[in-house]
Amino acid sequence: MLTASWKKNDATAKKLILLFSIIVFTAVVVLSRIKLSVNLGFDVHLFAKANAFINATVAILLVAALWAVKNNKFIAHKRMMFAAMVLSILFLVSYICHHLFTGETVFGGTGIAKTIYYFILFTHIPLAGLILPFILFTAYRAMIGEWPQHKKLAKITWPIWLYVAITGVLVYVMISPYYS
Repeated sequence: MLTASWKKNDATAKKLILLFSIIVFTAVVVLSRIKLSVNLGFDVHLFAKANAFINATVAILLVAALWAVKNNKFIAHKRMMFAAMVLSILFLVSYICHHLFTGETVFGGTGIAKTIYYFILFTHIPLAGLILPFILFTAYRAMIGEWPQHKKLAKITWPIWLYVAITGVLVYVMISPYYS
């Protein structure tokens, strides 16, 4: 195991994690309702393509990080998880940009494709909104060296984060033909 990188301060950590999570959630909700009519000089759906690429990369990193920790490669695990977190921040910025400049896109599929799309979307959205504090608390437990608590949280956080990353790619693949 690695040594702790931070000093334990649960009270401050809880406040900061919850505050950050609320700010991010609020920003996403508020900014997704605003559409800016600005010509950026490129196809703004490149943000969505970037989001899918980022989500796919995060999914790969999560699987690789799980492999690393199972094989006692703790430094590699830490680096991959940190990279997944940084990419998730970039995703968030790109996601907000995409929605600011494009507005809503309506899924045009029918039949089973429509059912599958909406099932994926309606599970993806709430889990994506809820996973952030879990990711941050899990990372915090690792940074202070509380490995049993980190592992316990990771057993919840990791599969949800992986599901969100994979379904983010699926949502893009299914909705992108309907971008105007």
